[in-house]
Amino acid sequence: MKTIQDKTFKEKQSAELAIGTFAISTFLFILYIITNESPNILVIAWPFAVSGIALNSIMFTHLADRFIHLPEYRKDIAFKILILLSNIPITFLYYLVVMKL
Repeated sequence: MKTIQDKTFKEKQSAELAIGTFAISTFLFILYIITNESPNILVIAWPFAVSGIALNSIMFTHLADRFIHLPEYRKDIAFKILILLSNIPITFLYYLVVMKL
């Protein structure tokens, strides 16, 4: 007989990181559009984008490690990975608009 566990994977940092980087990048994108494409905004946004990519990559690596080593929490961890990865197409869309492709 198999015991069903109702425990959830308690880690809030990955969702907070994903939502935080999304909110800040959206704010910088809107600020760039409002200021008539001021290059000064890009000077601020570029370091943020690079650091956001680095932090999200580190968090993705951490969640992938947890996904492998904690099979009982895979559903919760997979959901957190999807939230984290959802920033990629949004950021790519912002990039395309800024570069006018």
